[in-house]
Amino acid sequence: MSKNLVESVDFYFDKDGFMVLTEKYHLDKGYCCGHGCRHCPFEYESVPEPKKSEMLLQKQTTR
Repeated sequence: MSKNLVESVDFYFDKDGFMVLTEKYHLDKGYCCGHGCRHCPFEYESVPEPKKSEMLLQKQTTR
């Protein structure tokens, strides 16, 4: 994936100034990197336990 990132399409900055990658960015990338990204569309499949289960539970309760 070697393209220039577009703000508000591929990423945005949250209220604390952190760059957050969007779901579109992750879908274009095509896999879970295992870092527990906020908008991971892959159900955190590469995140090790117990962090994976914690993140999935948190995702369900915020919907």
